[in-house]
Amino acid sequence: MTRLSVNINKIATLRNSRGGDNPNVIKVALDCERFGAQGITVHPRPDERHIRYQDVYDLKEVLRTEFNIEGNPLEKKFVELVLANKPDQVTLVPDTLQAITSNSGWDTIRHRAQLTDLIGQFKAAKIRVSVFVDADPHMVEGAKLCGADRVELYTEPYAADYFENRQRAILPFIQAAEIAREVGLGLNAGHDLSLDNLKFICQSIPWLDEVSIGHALIADALYFGLENTIQMYLRETVL
Repeated sequence: MTRLSVNINKIATLRNSRGGDNPNVIKVALDCERFGAQGITVHPRPDERHIRYQDVYDLKEVLRTEFNIEGNPLEKKFVELVLANKPDQVTLVPDTLQAITSNSGWDTIRHRAQLTDLIGQFKAAKIRVSVFVDADPHMVEGAKLCGADRVELYTEPYAADYFENRQRAILPFIQAAEIAREVGLGLNAGHDLSLDNLKFICQSIPWLDEVSIGHALIADALYFGLENTIQMYLRETVL
């Protein structure tokens, strides 16, 4: 069974739109755990337009499942935040400040020196490190050379092509996943995964450790309710 980590950034976006504390990010995270989610993911950005840095400290105090912090480690404040909170996992994502959402993986060959140094810092703090990569075997191998524990495959291209030809869409992800397994890397996936396409990727890559899902899950919760939605997603991860 692939583990489900719920990304709660959209909850923070809704909260911040009114400047108060409704919905309460901490309560929603705890409810996600209570409803069956096996992890909570946050992706703080320097402008704090959704998850705030203080949210990370507050979540660290109360979460009982896996805590995954995503972000760009080239931002010094992000590195300091992660080292101060020591989550179960840090996912390194090369997004820029202007990016609406993550839209590409690392070039783990070109950035090998930087990533190796940063990964070493996080692993010294006993934090599992996942590197966000495109479904490219060379980038997966590069992540291994940098010292990563896992890779997270950027699945937007899979989701975009799913309805036109799902067999074609999944093929590069299977190939990248097989390389990850061969070199001894754990495997995560995330971005644009939904109730439409989640089961197929879990069935096609049964050794997939974890999926991180936020936007689609929170959107579905508007119609189905949060508890029911989490249960629906969990059923999609069972082979």
